[in-house]
Amino acid sequence: MIELYTASTPNGHKASCTLEELGLEYNVHSINLGEGDQHTAKFLKMNPNGRIPVIVDTANDNFAVFESGAIMIYLAEQTGQLMPTDVKGRSEVIQWLMFQMGGIGPMMGQANVFYRYFPEKLQPAISRYQNEVRRLFEVLDTHLANNEWLANDYSIADIANWCWVRTYKWSGVSRDGLENLDRWLDVMKQKPGLQAGIQVPRAAEDALKDDEATEKFVKGAQTMLQT
Repeated sequence: MIELYTASTPNGHKASCTLEELGLEYNVHSINLGEGDQHTAKFLKMNPNGRIPVIVDTANDNFAVFESGAIMIYLAEQTGQLMPTDVKGRSEVIQWLMFQMGGIGPMMGQANVFYRYFPEKLQPAISRYQNEVRRLFEVLDTHLANNEWLANDYSIADIANWCWVRTYKWSGVSRDGLENLDRWLDVMKQKPGLQAGIQVPRAAEDALKDDEATEKFVKGAQTMLQT
């Protein structure tokens, strides 16, 4: 059994979507980031960096795995799914996973901070990160013009990038003219496992649709920036 410690963020959804797509049984432990659950001694024992998500594999001597990409690789390799076993195929998946972890995630995260959460609207910073996110979206779009998936087959690389790219409105970034990216996003959102995964745990989804919930979510995020 997998114990999942998570919150409603794109990185958290990377873990829950992977678990759902693999059809694995897991228990959810909701981490309240605004209340600082991630800084407790119990949590820091699992992840010294104090960030979600974390999994604990009770079937493997309570082995704890932190960092969302590492969790995805661990689960894929444990099940033999969503990750090729040949060296080149595995490398292709990891390359696009690292593209998300080193580019899409950090740049969208910074766009969110300056566009949504930072009390002062610093337009040069907003533009810098939104423009970089758009550039990265164009990289994906160009690649997807000649490829159905990011690697040779559907993989954890697609899941990782989708969990972030789907939140483009929150970052204030346009998808206009990116037809290949749109096609990929449309295919991805039809997958039942992904739809189930983004509901774990409930919280942020409603914030994208409801003004009052959005304000509450932003205030919580502003609090986290100060801790």
